Amino acid sequence: MRITLLSLLLLFVAAATPARAELHITRDHGGYVEEYKVKYKRVRDKGERVIIDGICNSACTLVLGIVPMNKICVTPRASLGFHQAYYDKAFTFGMKITSAEGTSDLMSYYPDTVKDWIRRNGGLTTDMKKIKNGVDLWKIIDPCPEEW
Repeated sequence: MRITLLSLLLLFVAAATPARAELHITRDHGGYVEEYKVKYKRVRDKGERVIIDGICNSACTLVLGIVPMNKICVTPRASLGFHQAYYDKAFTFGMKITSAEGTSDLMSYYPDTVKDWIRRNGGLTTDMKKIKNGVDLWKIIDPCPEEW
């Protein structure tokens, strides 16, 4: 295969162009809080953008307190779900046992806009409280601009 000057030039331009790194959240029901803290700190430290384009529940919502808000946006399909933290059911014989310490830890990460919404909606409980696309969500996170 013959490499032409034009091929080399195109390869050089592609290598020199910064990648548009972004995390696309489409269907994330949460999981272990500590794993999400590590994941989102890595996203933050790399300067990546986050597009919430679907379900972001439970530990997924930690993104709001770890990644800068100016790096996060929501699409019309976005929804957030909040509830009290609870212990892994594998260790509690399948029962949902809440953790006051874990819930306090979650709340400590959230920005004031999230904390205010949670308070206005009765605080965290064992039931999932959801914010769907609309004014309440846009008070917390900006809609994604066209170019994202």
